[in-house]
Parts: sequence; C-alpha cells; structure tokens
Amino acid sequence: MKYEYEFESEKDLIQFIVDNIITTRDAMEILGCSRQNIDDLIKRGKLTPVKKWDRDKLFWKSDIMERVKSV
Repeated sequence: MKYEYEFESEKDLIQFIVDNIITTRDAMEILGCSRQNIDDLIKRGKLTPVKKWDRDKLFWKSDIMERVKSV
C-alpha cells in the first residue's frame, strides 16, 4: 500500500499526524485490550504498524477504528 501526501506547511503535517496516527497506548485504549493483545494482532497479520520501536509502535488511526468495527 503506497500513500502520497503533500503538505503546504509543517503545521499541516503536524495536524495530519495528530489526526491520523496513534500510539500503542492509544490503540490499547480504543480496542480495550492489552499490549500483549496488540502484539498478537500484529503477529497474526490483523494489524500493521506504521513504525516500530522496541516498546512502542505507531498505527494508522483508521486501521484501529476499522478493527473496532470488525470485532
């Protein structure tokens, strides 16, 4: 999946990130589950992080909201 976006300013980029990207903790709260459950969803290919670090990941908010609808 390839995304292309253009932003007129840094402020527009920041607003886009705030509106569309969420952390593991945010995903846990929205889905009402544990970090381990999030990791399991990733391993099973049910969620795909945008970016991974050792303890945290970033997700598209729309992917998490879609997961809420499907459960």
